[in-house]
Amino acid sequence: MKRSQWYLVLIASIFCSMAYAQERITLADGSRLSVYIVKPAQTLSEPSPLVILMGGGPGNASISRDTSIWLGGGFAERGWMVAVPVSPNNRAFRGDENNRKVEQLITELQKRDEIANGKVLLAGISNGGMSALEIARRNPANYMGVAAVPALATSVVDNRVLAGFPVYLRIGGADQLGWAERFDETAEALTEAGVDLDAAILDSAPHMFRMNWESLEPWLEKVSE
Repeated sequence: MKRSQWYLVLIASIFCSMAYAQERITLADGSRLSVYIVKPAQTLSEPSPLVILMGGGPGNASISRDTSIWLGGGFAERGWMVAVPVSPNNRAFRGDENNRKVEQLITELQKRDEIANGKVLLAGISNGGMSALEIARRNPANYMGVAAVPALATSVVDNRVLAGFPVYLRIGGADQLGWAERFDETAEALTEAGVDLDAAILDSAPHMFRMNWESLEPWLEKVSE
């Protein structure tokens, strides 16, 4: 089966098995944010932990919808409540204004009985991964960690506020955008800041890659304890 055919089959199977919905949520600043919600695959006796998952590129509706299905579905299969916000201005969730919208979204979602209070997981793909790191830097005590698949970081940004903070980073070895060539720079910037970093290059993987749950799942269990 070709990669494109496998991808379509995967999306269809996940879509059919998950409780999936699009919502418009009013934030504290009065704005409304479109969000794709994927509920856990099984009904749980306790509120579910929340992951804010941000798509790549501009974070528009199409990208966010696809992200909620193929990657959000994987989190939902493992008991997470998944929220994939749509960027209000096609700038992913980079920058102070968009960072604040994610913080406000978390506040609104945690008012729901089915969602656990306390720390939240941030995750993102490409631009979404870098958005996740930006948001975590604002107040790392609010978050379990960041799963950036992939993301970049540099020493130009002060990452020292993330000392001891868990970050899971993966970059494809055959990344079409050349991100693999910046893996060492990214890992060094985070390590020198004292980040609790789990980082690796995935051999022959492109910019967007199939998630390796065999390594991500133990990391998730560790940070959610």
